[in-house]
Amino acid sequence: MALIKVSEVDKYEVVGEFKHVQCRTATWVEEDGVMVGSKNFHRHVISPSDDASSMSAECQAICAAVHTQEIKDAYIASLGAE
Repeated sequence: MALIKVSEVDKYEVVGEFKHVQCRTATWVEEDGVMVGSKNFHRHVISPSDDASSMSAECQAICAAVHTQEIKDAYIASLGAE
């Protein structure tokens, strides 16, 4: 009868003009391999100007694919326009 807390990124979404990457982390408790209670979710967003080097390899690959230099430049220019 062991309780363990499990967390994993279960969803990535690329949204908006500047290809922001949303990462959803699900957290739940398991007892002997069976989920007890419900899942809780936390999201964080990676902007084109953010450093994704501390993220998982999967997240880094997604950011590298969608955060092109053209997207990064346009995003930074839009920040100066505001």
